[in-house]
Amino acid sequence: MTTAWRQALVKLDSRLQSRMSDKLKERWNHPAGLKTIHFWAPAFKWSLVVAGVSDYLRPPEKLSLNQSSSLMATGLIWSRYSMVITPKNWLLFSVNICLGLTGAVQVARILRYQQSIKETEKK
Repeated sequence: MTTAWRQALVKLDSRLQSRMSDKLKERWNHPAGLKTIHFWAPAFKWSLVVAGVSDYLRPPEKLSLNQSSSLMATGLIWSRYSMVITPKNWLLFSVNICLGLTGAVQVARILRYQQSIKETEKK
């Protein structure tokens, strides 16, 4: 980024902060605050959770076990990571817990469906 762009962003930031309440300034300048990747990455990751929840309406035979397992594992692994890093990122933790739970529900639905197919084949 060029110096001119950097100066323009600093000026914009100071203008914005001059209009903020003290509480909002605290959140804005927090190490995991609104102007950092620590906020925006988890915020956009919620779209994966929404997509997983919308798959609850799909029949289990159309779901992917590999994809659901991957989402579940990713959610569980990264929720642990979000508590180890500094600063602790509670937004990242919450989105990953929800992603892990969403994946686990889908995996359970798929496995239950596959089990019912095996049981009907035995009869």
